[in-house]
Amino acid sequence: MSLFSPTAVVAEDEAALRGELVEQLGKLWPELSIVGEAADGLQALRLLDQHQPDILFLDIEMPGATGIDVARQVNGRAHVVFVTAYDQYAIAAFDQGAVDYLLKPLAGARLFTAISRLKSRLGQGHPPAQLGGVLDQLGTRPAAVPSAARAPLRWINASVGQTLRLITVDEVMFFQSDNKYTRLALKDGEALIRKPLKELIDELDPQQFWQIHRSTLVNVNAIASVSRDFRGRMQIKLKHGSEMLLVAESCAHLFRQM
Repeated sequence: MSLFSPTAVVAEDEAALRGELVEQLGKLWPELSIVGEAADGLQALRLLDQHQPDILFLDIEMPGATGIDVARQVNGRAHVVFVTAYDQYAIAAFDQGAVDYLLKPLAGARLFTAISRLKSRLGQGHPPAQLGGVLDQLGTRPAAVPSAARAPLRWINASVGQTLRLITVDEVMFFQSDNKYTRLALKDGEALIRKPLKELIDELDPQQFWQIHRSTLVNVNAIASVSRDFRGRMQIKLKHGSEMLLVAESCAHLFRQM
């Protein structure tokens, strides 16, 4: 294994997601060499034997042989990062000593965190984790609960200038689409994430965050008042800052009881 040019295999059956992961790895970790891409578990096993990579990005749900089957073969031979749409898989994997996990859909900030941990392990010469315990748990778990049934999102990795900052959703006054990014308005400034608004709608607590416009989600706890401008358009004044948020007529019913 070379610490300066580590190698990796990406095993993911969804072609678009596999391509996105490879692309993001190339941008965030250009020193990493992707030596193989697998669309199913059997292909992943062949690539592991052929290339003996330092790192394996491994989807848990794959045809042919599942990610669990593959991980049993790679156990202790490579650092494993699980890729999954199922949160209970991810939490178990992380708690039992796997390098890290990525939840679908991929978030660039989350991948950056995983890369940082991988670099640390490789740089300090840590051997790959023994995954026997977690694999036994994963193999005996009941049917997975899809991501839509997960607990609401509670924190976000977001970019503030050149700094990656951990932000709780309670700190966010509103989310707003901004070209390729989503802007987070905070009491002390703003931050950016790549996650689109439509994904945030599914992940945030609908009792706390209301969609007031096709491009805006507002934290109900941040609302100071609701009024109409001289054109009759409904708008929101926040408790902090001077920015006014426009409410689409299709969302006006949210405020009729306020």
